[in-house]
Parts: sequence; structure tokens; C-alpha cells
Amino acid sequence: MYRICKRIELESGHLLSKHPGNCQFPHGHTRSVEMVFAAEELDANDMVMDFKAIKEMLGDFLTRFDHALCMNTDDPNYETFRTAYGDRVIPFTSKDPTSEVMARTVFIQASSALADAIEGKYAYPVRPSVRLERVRVWETSSSWAEYSAH
Repeated sequence: MYRICKRIELESGHLLSKHPGNCQFPHGHTRSVEMVFAAEELDANDMVMDFKAIKEMLGDFLTRFDHALCMNTDDPNYETFRTAYGDRVIPFTSKDPTSEVMARTVFIQASSALADAIEGKYAYPVRPSVRLERVRVWETSSSWAEYSAH
């Protein structure tokens, strides 16, 4: 099995409405988002897939999170923040935007984008045998959360 990992770093804030401590207040992290793709065989270019394909598939989606505030839509101040900062507030419907929830959110988006790439909807080709194994979101240099379909 061959595996590749693309890591994208971004600055993002969140607040965890359900948290009993200081994490209930707005704060930020330098996050790293890692996406691991795998294939049994390499393509004609001796790659699992081109790293540029991953950037093409997910760059815009992940850029939305850079310098944005992720919030639970059930937070009593959600509408106030959304009114003040517009699309710089990323809604998480009835869920706190923990690293675990973010990893799953990115995994779902990456899975959908991979399917589109396999169908030829992007400039860089991706073979049907490529699969997304996992997404890992680093909240700090020593703490991460991971999501996979298995």
C-alpha cells in the first residue's frame, strides 16, 4: 500500500459552548490539517496522486477556515457574531467545533471532492483506486484528533 499525506496549515478560532472551562471563550489555534490518501498501485507518473490535485480539490474549502471563527449554531451569541463578522463565522449545526468534529467535517468534504476528482471534474486526474484513509486535525503541536471511515 502506498500512502501520501498533504498537510495544510491555517489559523482558526473557535469557542466551545459546551465546555465548562476557558475553552467556552473565543480563542485561536494554529491548526494543521493532514489528509492521507492511499492506493495499492502507483499511477503512470509513479504517484498515488499529484499533491496539486489535493490542493485543487480542497484548497478553497480549507481557506474558508483561515482567520475565521468556528461556532456552534446553538451558542446564544452565534447570531451576534454572525451579524458582526458574516462569513468569517463558520457554522457548526448544533455541534461544538472541536478538533474531532472538524476532522470529520474535513473528511466528509475531502471524500466528496475525491469522488468529483475521480469523475474528472478537476484539472488533475485521480484514479478510481485512490481512497481517503483519514483526516487528522492538529489543534496544537502536541494534540490532534483524527477521523476515518473505518
